[in-house]
Amino acid sequence: MEPIPTMAFWAQIVLLLLNIMTLSVRGRVEKELSPECREFLYMATPPSGLEHPSLHYICQRYNRKPRYVTLYNTVDHIPVYSAYTFKRTDGMKCVDVPWMYEPQLSTSSDTDEMQPFPRGYMHLNFEDAQAVLDDYTNAIFYERGTLNPDEHHDELDDKASTYTLTNVVPVVPEFNNGVWNTQEHIIRKRLNNYCRGTAYVITGITTSGKMIRRHNINRIAVPTYLWSAYCCEDYDHNAPYDERYKFPSFAYYGLNDKNNEIVEIPVQKLKEFLRKTTYVDQNFQIFVGDCVPVASQVK
Repeated sequence: MEPIPTMAFWAQIVLLLLNIMTLSVRGRVEKELSPECREFLYMATPPSGLEHPSLHYICQRYNRKPRYVTLYNTVDHIPVYSAYTFKRTDGMKCVDVPWMYEPQLSTSSDTDEMQPFPRGYMHLNFEDAQAVLDDYTNAIFYERGTLNPDEHHDELDDKASTYTLTNVVPVVPEFNNGVWNTQEHIIRKRLNNYCRGTAYVITGITTSGKMIRRHNINRIAVPTYLWSAYCCEDYDHNAPYDERYKFPSFAYYGLNDKNNEIVEIPVQKLKEFLRKTTYVDQNFQIFVGDCVPVASQVK
């Protein structure tokens, strides 16, 4: 006669099934990126030197297609960076797009595509792992600033996909609508005019001690600096010198505060700056080989 399974046995089976279910609904939030999402990264390689249990890759999917990649902090409820490929565009902004959340960070979802925020209190199912609209309601000193801006894309679906809170950090309005927005215009025109191939862009933040609170609970970290870097190997070598020396790569950063300026620097200098101002290790690298083509390295 076979032994009757004990309660402990069935408890282990239930726990195993719950783990399997949790893994299945995590979708594409993983420690490693899938090949289809690596296409948004130079040499299919994300920045190195950013390791922490609270950091998760999100393959940002919208309307059945991957659109860009985000490294998201599920404790601070903000993205560390978003990585995308620039599309030649006139810079027009998308309109009438609802803000979305990321079901991949929820344990009660059967989709891996971003979705409009639900009505009522359904956000309680996922607000532990990500920001929700209520977090920004009373954040009077900050507004939602997108790391991957819609004006760097041409297709409407690509633009719409940038309106998810997993692509948003709290930004001082005067900074967001002033020098930072102006710099996004400058980069758009530069890449429009002089980048002939694919331009890979990574825009991120540095850490800070400031937090936006809701109901007396720390909810969203406020970045001290915003930064961005691009890499375009195939560019116009006949461009004017004041633009040509900013290829194949260049970068910039700015203090997330009122009345300040944008600093444009080589990618190598940005890398050094970030090693001093945020939590990255000495192996930190934004682009493989700092976006210096292999042929150039050999010479």
